[in-house]
Amino acid sequence: MAEKMRCELISWSAVQRLCQRLSALILESGYRPDLIVAIGRGGYVPARLLCDYLDIMDLTSIKIEHYLSGANQQEQTIIRYPLKADIRDLKVLLVDDVNDTGDTLVAATEHLQTFQPAEVRTAVMHEKTVSCISADYFAMRVVRWRWLIYPWAVNEDVRGFLKRMTPFPESSEDAQKLLAERFNINISLQRLNYIYASMNQ
Repeated sequence: MAEKMRCELISWSAVQRLCQRLSALILESGYRPDLIVAIGRGGYVPARLLCDYLDIMDLTSIKIEHYLSGANQQEQTIIRYPLKADIRDLKVLLVDDVNDTGDTLVAATEHLQTFQPAEVRTAVMHEKTVSCISADYFAMRVVRWRWLIYPWAVNEDVRGFLKRMTPFPESSEDAQKLLAERFNINISLQRLNYIYASMNQ
């Protein structure tokens, strides 16, 4: 049987709306972070937007690997690039794009706590109900599970899904049809042609 997975493409305008909503929730709570730590790579853009909306100048990051392209999950959550900033006695906002299983937020929070911050709170755009923990702040709850494809990861995720297809689609037209049927991904032929070209390099 052909693999099927429900996916949703998230637009740039939706990202902006979600981050505005997230910033409003943080402000309403009274929490005033001293700096933001982005979880790379999905948290980079939301973290930068939150810096703008919350008037926070200090932004740093860590990189954690749990999911690879095309929704491929690794067995373990790996801190690939640990924190390099001094956050001792500071109030930290830890930001990611989505809280899926919760494993990434758990690993990231535990990692940051070793640097003795005053407080760490977590924020994500999307909170999935299957997560083992909840983020302190989230802009939208995802009740019916689906793979969310953010605008900065469309090519990467589509490449990942294409590589899992057996046999591999012979043309971008075939790929367009299969992506729609199997993954609910509607993507232009122009973009698919670009993705195909990048895969052949």
